[in-house]
Amino acid sequence: MAALGEDLLGVVNKLQDLVFNTIGNDSLDLPQIVTVGSQSSGKSSVLENIVGRDFLPRGSGIVTRRPLVLQLINVPSSRSDRPEDDAVHVPHTPESVAGQDEWGEFNHIPGRRFYDFQEIKREIENETNRIAGANKGINRQPIHLKVYSSHVLSLTLVDLPGLTKVPIGDQPTDIEKQTRNLISEYIAKPNSIILAVSPANVDIVNSEALKLARHVDPTGKRTIGVLTKLDLMDHGTNALDILSGRVYPLKLGFIGTVNRSQQDIQGNKNLSEALQAEREFFRMHPAYRNMSTRCGTQYLAKTLNTTLMGHIRERLPDIKARLNTLMGQTQQELASYGDVKFTGKEHRGSLILQLMTRFATMFISSIDGTSSEISTKELCGGARIYYIFNSVFGNSLETINPTQNLSAQDIRTAIRNSTGPRPSLFVPELAFDLLVKPQIKLLEIPSQRCVELVYEELIKICHNCGFNELARYPRLQGKLIEVVSDLLRERLGPCSSYVESLISIQRAYINTNHPNFLGAAAAMSSVMQDKQEREKKAAMEAEKAKREARRKKELNGVNGAEEGEEDTEHQQAPGALPVRPATKNKESRSMSPAIGRDGHRLGHNASMSNGTGGGVGAGKDSFLNYFFGKENGPSSGPLPQQTAITHASRHVSQNLEPSISASFRRGDTRTTSLPEPVAEEEHAEENTGFPHDESNPALTEREALETELIRRLISSYFAIVRETTADQVPKAVMHLLVNHSKDVVQNRLVSELYKEELFEELLYEDDAIKSEREKCEKLLGTYKEAARIIGEVL
Repeated sequence: MAALGEDLLGVVNKLQDLVFNTIGNDSLDLPQIVTVGSQSSGKSSVLENIVGRDFLPRGSGIVTRRPLVLQLINVPSSRSDRPEDDAVHVPHTPESVAGQDEWGEFNHIPGRRFYDFQEIKREIENETNRIAGANKGINRQPIHLKVYSSHVLSLTLVDLPGLTKVPIGDQPTDIEKQTRNLISEYIAKPNSIILAVSPANVDIVNSEALKLARHVDPTGKRTIGVLTKLDLMDHGTNALDILSGRVYPLKLGFIGTVNRSQQDIQGNKNLSEALQAEREFFRMHPAYRNMSTRCGTQYLAKTLNTTLMGHIRERLPDIKARLNTLMGQTQQELASYGDVKFTGKEHRGSLILQLMTRFATMFISSIDGTSSEISTKELCGGARIYYIFNSVFGNSLETINPTQNLSAQDIRTAIRNSTGPRPSLFVPELAFDLLVKPQIKLLEIPSQRCVELVYEELIKICHNCGFNELARYPRLQGKLIEVVSDLLRERLGPCSSYVESLISIQRAYINTNHPNFLGAAAAMSSVMQDKQEREKKAAMEAEKAKREARRKKELNGVNGAEEGEEDTEHQQAPGALPVRPATKNKESRSMSPAIGRDGHRLGHNASMSNGTGGGVGAGKDSFLNYFFGKENGPSSGPLPQQTAITHASRHVSQNLEPSISASFRRGDTRTTSLPEPVAEEEHAEENTGFPHDESNPALTEREALETELIRRLISSYFAIVRETTADQVPKAVMHLLVNHSKDVVQNRLVSELYKEELFEELLYEDDAIKSEREKCEKLLGTYKEAARIIGEVL
């Protein structure tokens, strides 16, 4: 037979051998003919007819369980190619004697020729069982077989497992799915020609081969249909319409064949007789004799050869372009593993210094946000540190309630303890100091947590500073991370200590003269104003209750006005501070000198001062009235120190006093207006300690006002300290931990690791990296050789 396009097919065969022997897969997507068909559709018989030899395993169930890549290579007829030592493999039959110029070779047994095709059959069975097992399962790893013969046309065929529906024996339950996926993997490649084999004695609409082919090749440009078993069709029927393309059109058409029957195979009918019988069938059949030259195995082989050559010629430029792309990718991958020539002794020092510098630069740029590999999925590096300062640390400070853990009893106890054995004229400043310092201590925990979070982020940045060239040397990378981690750990202690000292500094000196501090006067004015508003609201509600009672009396005619008024007078405004009512008994009175013998409440004096009912001036006088018991009635008369008092009051309202006590002591000239002291025995009950009901102690009016005053002063001063802490802690962390690490990381790496005795250990290359580089070098060599082979044709 005259071979067509031998050079082109020879190039593809060389490429296929080269790629499969070095890579193990068809990464170039080389042109080939893929045979697809249902189980027992006659695929194996078609291939054997094309080869002219009986070499494929047969039996029940799935026999072809691994892809068989079959390369048919036409060679001139010669008897000198056969080695003498292989003569034992050729049976002494007339057929084998004529076929001594034919042999097969397997890629998994390089260098050995099989002249006996029955041995080829047994080797296919053994290799299939070795990889795919004996349970009738399939495997994707192909078997490569080359058949050299002077009686074949040069072709590359792939025999795939037949499509099956029901698993039998020990086959996997999903055998159909596995088979379909394997077939689809081969026929989906655009450079593959699909040989769809369908039996003629089954309706063409039920052909699984054509169904799969149409899924990947809907236009039918690269599908050749093969109708087998034409001699087994019912009498009176034929496949002329299908072969003519009127039923299912394909661009490459349908070709009919007649294979050996099972009886012929069991009777050892040779293929030369079977091919002659096929030619006679088409020549003598009344339906097919007009197209007998376009039917049969011989025409199929020529068609496949011509189609494959044309397909190779058409796809070869695309293969060359893909080859150039693969070469570029492989070259880039090889460069990532580094050049071996720079790992010599004379280059070790410069290589280590280069890698250390690059590592330090990446560490610094990750913090500064100038790295070229910044993530777009999550915050990292310097942005994460800012998030810790602004959101995590800032929000944790804002969530602290400065007086949440201070009950009214705690504040009252602190006030009493700070006065010692003597009664208190003013709210003691020491009580404020005692209460506010523990509250400032609450800021230390979130501040230290801020330091820890930044330290953890720096450690994370250090571990992420890796690149491909550094990955070659795992020991060097580990040492770099270890040195930087030690540096950060050294700076963590001083930074934490300094942040702790910042909180201690705030607790060491309570600066009540801070311009943003609320001050005692303003705080007391606010407290009294709130008190007046509550009393005013209570009075309105009482008046409303009186009117309601009067209206009910008028409507119902019930004489209960006096009872209603008495009930109204005993009502207390909702939300008012808990106040213990003052007793009228002279035997006992309040600790506060601001309450006179007549038992008048401070709220009355405060609301009547300066003739106002609750303005700013009223708040100022109420503050003084509260502590000095100022009487506002006509009997009090003018006092000699009135001018001084007015001046003192005005001075207090300007919030210029340096301390709480000073704001009180500026009213010392008013002491002559204080009520006469009452004998201490009248205070016996009050001075004995806490009330008997320790679980819910009642507060006197003065104690309630003092407690609220202290609470507001603590909140005001705590806000000042919190604002200062929120500003100073991030600055301290940046200076002592972040910036210092950035400044000294390069010097630390050089001083710790740039030592000649460490070079060999640090530049130890991982075995896996060596293996990958060698594999990449081999792959690049393969692609270059493939490019040279294609260049001989193009």
